[in-house]
Amino acid sequence: MEKYVGAIDLGTTSDRFVLFNKKGNIVTYTQKEHQQIFPKPGWVEHDPMEIWKNTCEVIEKTLVKANITADHIDSIGITNQRETCVVWNKKTGKPCYNAIVWQCTRSDEICNRLMDDYGQEFFRNKTGLPAASYFSGPKISWILENIPEARNAKDSGDILLGTIESWIVWWLTGGPGKGAHITDVTNASRTLMLNIQSLTWDAELLGIHNIPESMLPEIKPSVDSNTWGTTQTSGPFRGRIPVCAALGDQQSALFGQTCFDIGEAKNTYGTGCFLLLNTGTTPVKSNHGLLTTAGYKINTEKTVYCLEGSIAMAGSLVQWMRDNLGIIKTAAQIETLAKTVEDNGDVYLVPAFSGLYAPYWRSDARGIIAGLTGFANKGHIARAVLEACAYQTRDIAVAMNKDSGVDLTLLKVDGGMVVNELLMQFQSDILDVPIIRPQVIETTALGAAYAAGLATGFWTSTTELKKNWIEDKRWLPDMDAPKRNVLCANWAKAIEKSYGWK
Repeated sequence: MEKYVGAIDLGTTSDRFVLFNKKGNIVTYTQKEHQQIFPKPGWVEHDPMEIWKNTCEVIEKTLVKANITADHIDSIGITNQRETCVVWNKKTGKPCYNAIVWQCTRSDEICNRLMDDYGQEFFRNKTGLPAASYFSGPKISWILENIPEARNAKDSGDILLGTIESWIVWWLTGGPGKGAHITDVTNASRTLMLNIQSLTWDAELLGIHNIPESMLPEIKPSVDSNTWGTTQTSGPFRGRIPVCAALGDQQSALFGQTCFDIGEAKNTYGTGCFLLLNTGTTPVKSNHGLLTTAGYKINTEKTVYCLEGSIAMAGSLVQWMRDNLGIIKTAAQIETLAKTVEDNGDVYLVPAFSGLYAPYWRSDARGIIAGLTGFANKGHIARAVLEACAYQTRDIAVAMNKDSGVDLTLLKVDGGMVVNELLMQFQSDILDVPIIRPQVIETTALGAAYAAGLATGFWTSTTELKKNWIEDKRWLPDMDAPKRNVLCANWAKAIEKSYGWK
């Protein structure tokens, strides 16, 4: 009987179940979008029960598509939108409130309070992160401070909290009274509550956030041969499969791209855009606006760390062009529209819809379109949307070089936007390095599958995984330095114009 590894990919806009074979190729998958809830400007929520329901549905449909049962599946790995958090009643399984999404800025005031009381260096030294609304700890504090049901359940000891993978693992392994309450080092490192050196919940930070450790999940390796439990016969698989791996989505893409050596980097172009650089088993502190984060941990091996640059809006900016402005009808049309003009017409779009993330960290920034003249048309705006992803990636790469002392010599790319040839060529031009796309661009799901398969022995080593990686296409820089310098200088001016709006 041929065996497969399953990956549950819990994204910002959709949930997927993907089956991979021994060569790391996709056998089949099913995907379903979930609702984006915007109660107020800057607030973003998801319905946790909808995500669980969608997860069950995509699993069931994928098994039907592949004409297989649980017996054909070796193991399950999970990857997820990282900082999005849920608080739920452990007796009923009912969420106390909607999941607060990583993009949400409602915890700005809490973060300002933390900065006033302790200063940014306090948090950076302990966690590798700045005190920012991006991370899950302040979001959980907001729920506990503002939602009576959560506050009351906290007092009675009846609530659990976690990021999305914790929520789904708990349900997969039995739910109320049975479910495993776990997280892995990568997701824990995004909470602003993990000590980045010891990789344990930090008592001082928990006190600052006023979050009892009893509510928090147990921290596990990303690849765990001990497993966390099995799926239930009453669940979507209708059979018992080991659940033994979890990685935050960007670390999972790093794993899927097989960036296992120091100095290897990948950039994922998804809802947001995330550049990660493998820095080895010692955390590297950033002095230039990047994040120090756990990259992955394989069983009892030392944790591998990364420097990360996080961009809030990439694919979601294309969605905004489609859904809010109606300039395009499908995401793919943005490349066609952008190709109607020869260049950006001196138009720059800064997508600071919920502030700017790395390397700027300006929550007061808001989105702007700069350089408009009567000459500009929708083609120029479409091009500015795509170029914004590339400019922000360059700003992160420059910061990484300053922090690590390692020059970027090439960049592996993945995510839905890498099918956009115009964007990939411009990215190579503006970075002045080759851009390499693998044959399997769904590396986030692939990383979760690799992690699960390593845990069970389906794959024997990271060396075997590297042999699966195959280059699909390469873009080489084709822009002279003076032109690049002018474009980057204009982008820097546009960034400055976005500051201080809020």
